[in-house]
Amino acid sequence: MSRRSAPLSRRHLLALAGAASLLPASARAAAGKPGLLATTGQVAELLRAVAGDTAEISSLMGEGIDPHSYKLTRSDTVAMMRADAVFPSGLFLEGKMTETLDKLAAGGKPVHPAASALPASLLLHPEGAEGHPDPHVWMDVSLWKRALEGVRDKLSTLYPAHADTYRSRTAIAAAEYDRLHAYARDVLATVPAERRVLVTAHDAFSYLGRAYGLTVVGIQGISTESEAGLQRIESVVTMLASRKIPAVFVESSVSDRNVQALVQGAAAKGHKVAIGGQLYSDAMGAAGTYEGTYIGMIDHNVTLMAQALGGSPPAGGFQGRLALAQPGR
Repeated sequence: MSRRSAPLSRRHLLALAGAASLLPASARAAAGKPGLLATTGQVAELLRAVAGDTAEISSLMGEGIDPHSYKLTRSDTVAMMRADAVFPSGLFLEGKMTETLDKLAAGGKPVHPAASALPASLLLHPEGAEGHPDPHVWMDVSLWKRALEGVRDKLSTLYPAHADTYRSRTAIAAAEYDRLHAYARDVLATVPAERRVLVTAHDAFSYLGRAYGLTVVGIQGISTESEAGLQRIESVVTMLASRKIPAVFVESSVSDRNVQALVQGAAAKGHKVAIGGQLYSDAMGAAGTYEGTYIGMIDHNVTLMAQALGGSPPAGGFQGRLALAQPGR
């Protein structure tokens, strides 16, 4: 695990709670809407899909933020204290923030990890991950649909007056997730069998690989805090050259240093490997863009993968809203 700010003690949490109570009442309190706080953009998307305008929804982490190394600030803690309910992703994605979240829950704050809706039998357990499941569950749309339904159930318990709205909105979102899941499966199936290898900076795509039939190779482990040694990089380079894999991918929230090392190492072995593009792994795209939504994030990822690895995706992706550069341009 990484070095992060020390988790706040119960005494500090209580002090911050007192400070938060002295802050001006928010507009959502005046409107009678609960304030829901997500840790990541992906979880905030679940809340927006289920609750819509029945709640005020915000998230701690935005574009390009790595949740594995995120340092909880005092203002973050105040935001969590002020929220009516807090929704982390869970499975230790947020690192030592988990300890603060546990203390909030022990103090009576509703805290609902989105991944808690997933059966343990569906979680992946990578080697060397200290016994923790892989937390990148949103990469399999069918799994994230279960998280969506878990958020619906939690909000229905907390705010039963809106339960009918939650049910109807979830049904609409779940149907769209089903279509996205089918699109991801079908578009990645166009990649030739010998090229169905996804190489990225860290091991964030194993659920995607399992769901959609790709062999996934992360240079680092499931946390960006792990280090990739020279032996690991050399091993991946050898695989790229022997299997003639045409592309590797960088990530929006992770340094591209190790991926660039792969490109150079493959070139030294006489095999040209391209950077297939930038994938969204732990964070979505910029707010206000298509890629800044969960559907846009997954659409971008699977369409770009298919394009770079030799498949035949539609130019505009799942909803015709992508504008990916064509190979060779």
